[in-house]
Amino acid sequence: MGRIVCVHGIGQQATGEELLLRDWRPALLDGLTRADHSGAVSASDVVMAFYGHLFRPAGQRLAVGDPIFTANDVDAGLEEDLLLAWWRETARVDPKVAPPGADTLVRAPGSVQAALRQLSRSRFFGGLALRAMVFDLKQVSRYLQDPNLREVARATVAKLITEDTQVVVAHSLGSVVAYETLAAMPGHQVRALVTLGSPLGIANLIFRRLDPAPRDGLGAWPGSDELAWTNIADHGDVVALEKDLRPRFGTRMVNAVVHNGAHAHAVTAYLTDKLTGRAIADGLHAC
Repeated sequence: MGRIVCVHGIGQQATGEELLLRDWRPALLDGLTRADHSGAVSASDVVMAFYGHLFRPAGQRLAVGDPIFTANDVDAGLEEDLLLAWWRETARVDPKVAPPGADTLVRAPGSVQAALRQLSRSRFFGGLALRAMVFDLKQVSRYLQDPNLREVARATVAKLITEDTQVVVAHSLGSVVAYETLAAMPGHQVRALVTLGSPLGIANLIFRRLDPAPRDGLGAWPGSDELAWTNIADHGDVVALEKDLRPRFGTRMVNAVVHNGAHAHAVTAYLTDKLTGRAIADGLHAC
């Protein structure tokens, strides 16, 4: 099995392992080169844990593809709260986006429509169809609230983690899946966890729903004391609302902020950064 196990994020239901690796592998190798560790791994050392198919609707005649979601399909509770959190953060980092008003924050009628309208104007969500934004919201809520889907997604990651696995690299929602998987595997030999654009620190929406549940305000450490955990976020990454995860998981983890340009949440931009490459290389060379 691979020395490096990759775990993708949301919105990948129409792709697959090989399609994702076509982008992830060269970007990861470029990051290692930036960190002066070229030749540290070969393409065969990098594998992808793919769970996106769990969110793909079954094909039907005259109804192939993602559901045609609208603003009315955003459920109250987790989905609406996460949407408003995205809006607040997007307005903070993008001057084109008007911030939500006080009436919106108390769930005034039309607040969901207003949030989606504003997000569609942003450089972060711009070009993403409304139905895709809603579908992404639903992927997060389904993972956190559907025990069967959660179990299968975690099993997909777990089956690729063997005694040969040294590093797990996880992006976006995949960082939640990877974290929970490792935390449920006592005795695993993974030396480094690298999370990119992670929503793990969003207190009321993600963090408090983790399994295992946080205790006394602190999340479980996902491995032995020798596990090195590096969390990397872009200044403008709206998904990574909390850039610094140390208040949630302890001061032994390393946090870094990078600059991905216009593609703040893009996994390839994260992977090609020198800091990502260094974190991966350190895990590969750990004693």
